[in-house]
Amino acid sequence: MRQRMRRRGRNAMGAALAGLGLGLMAGPALALDNFQIRIIGKDHAIGNAVLNASQTAAARDDKEADAQDLLAAAQADYGRILGALYAQGHYSGIITIAVDGREAASIPPLNAPQQIRSIIITVDPGPAFTFSRAEARPLAPKTEMPDGFARGEPAESGVITEAAGAVVDGWRALGYAKARLADQQVTADHRANTLDARLGFQPGPRVTFGELSVTGQRRVREDRIRKIAGFPTGERFDPDEVDAVAERLRRTGTFRAVVLKEHDTVSPGDRLDYDLILTEEKRRKMSFGASISSDDGAALEAGWMHRNLFGGAEKLTIDGEISGMGSSVGGMDYSLGARLERPGTPFRDSAAFVDALAARNEEDDYTSDNVRLTFGLKRYITDKLTGEVSFGFEGSDVTDDLGVDTRYRQLILPFSLTWDGRDNALNATEGVYAKGEILAFNGLETTGTGAKLAFDTRGYYGFGADDRVVLAGRVQGGTIVGAKLEEVPRDYLFYTGGGGSVRGQPYQSLGVYEIDPDLKTGGTSFAAISAELRVNVTKSIGIVTFYDAGWVQGDSSDDMQAGAGIGLRYNTGIGPIRLDVAAPVSGSTGDGVQFYIGIGQAF
Repeated sequence: MRQRMRRRGRNAMGAALAGLGLGLMAGPALALDNFQIRIIGKDHAIGNAVLNASQTAAARDDKEADAQDLLAAAQADYGRILGALYAQGHYSGIITIAVDGREAASIPPLNAPQQIRSIIITVDPGPAFTFSRAEARPLAPKTEMPDGFARGEPAESGVITEAAGAVVDGWRALGYAKARLADQQVTADHRANTLDARLGFQPGPRVTFGELSVTGQRRVREDRIRKIAGFPTGERFDPDEVDAVAERLRRTGTFRAVVLKEHDTVSPGDRLDYDLILTEEKRRKMSFGASISSDDGAALEAGWMHRNLFGGAEKLTIDGEISGMGSSVGGMDYSLGARLERPGTPFRDSAAFVDALAARNEEDDYTSDNVRLTFGLKRYITDKLTGEVSFGFEGSDVTDDLGVDTRYRQLILPFSLTWDGRDNALNATEGVYAKGEILAFNGLETTGTGAKLAFDTRGYYGFGADDRVVLAGRVQGGTIVGAKLEEVPRDYLFYTGGGGSVRGQPYQSLGVYEIDPDLKTGGTSFAAISAELRVNVTKSIGIVTFYDAGWVQGDSSDDMQAGAGIGLRYNTGIGPIRLDVAAPVSGSTGDGVQFYIGIGQAF
């Protein structure tokens, strides 16, 4: 076919000069002064496909490329461009590649010229082909074939590949792990411009999972690896289970790489064995973070993690934070927390944990010293849905602005469900995040008995090239049931204001005055909304406009506040650096401009 294309190409050169030119001049550092791609018919989709496929196009920008490299790239382009034409459904294309006026294919590779000044690629794609037949047999029940694999549809080679993959996936989903393409007959009719595609498959035997061999581990015990992985030996083969085994190991954070490789042949009894190949992460990790706002002050946080504390992939995390430095409301807050988590306990897709926290909060209207200790379970329900339940004790000693000391002691039963369908946690462009929490508490001493209910939902919608514009929204809410305001620990009550709720208003500035006319506290219910328009001006720079509003209610009163502003984002490899400037829009809790600096989007 290549010889035929070159002969016809010489006759088409005159016409080609009137085709689409995608010419680019190379810099003086290269021998190549003139590089062009010309497409007969001015089809921009084909032009882009040819440009992306061309190895010469890539080599022209390589400052180290010499004449030998350029010739090799040009000669390789016949096959690469032909594949690009097939992918577009064109099977009678004519390709000529002129290297200083000579057809590239006619130049001996070992006798390349010392210098190449011009390479012109001319492509006549010919007519587009359609399927005269698109047949794949046998099909597993409920196999979802691509819509394009049908008579009369454009005969793109990628559609045939996609159809073959769909058939194999359909059989594998039913337990036929070694289903394969056994026969293919693809015939092009150049007179009718059609393609006859017939694919034949062999499902092979229906298999069950066999034995799992484990290699590559150094510090994690093999029995723990097997418990965490939950490899389903003896169960019917399911490709989703293979993915689940790998994901269970990855989410521990203990392994840098997890590879599950199925054996090429089926063992006696139609059992399919697997090799698990692991690469462990470094055992320890440190992290640091910082943020600042004009009203809340600066915050510093640091963390230390051990990924394999006792040799069973147990993860110990210790986090410390100092916030409120330079704050105009309240004082400095301190916290130190530790969490020990053991994956695969008591069963796969779960983890047992112990959580401890000690904190001092110097807020605008009270100061509290808090301790908490809980024991619980985390359950991975699906790849996006996670649940967590625990039981423990929490206590706090509070001194309010009136000088009154109050002791709160309670047994707690926290429960949460989290759905995370975002494409990126730090810079989402699509998807939904939702978290619901119930914190039941049984009061001791002066604490009442009741429950704190709260939710946080976020949605993202991107549009334009590369999601250049993103609409983001957030709705938060919560309420206390079963206990009066004065019986509820101060840290359970709700405020709004500040970077986490209403930007442009001072931190926790909106509360209620119900215990005493001169004492502000948080409310027993709240709601907050946020809306953002995010626009990427360049790959690194983005701008944001936003509006936030919050409402707080006590047992017998309520109030509202709102703020709005603009923001600047500098995108880094791990997430954007955020600068927001906001001012009050409504409410009587603040005036003047507030600014906020941090890493990651506001929500």
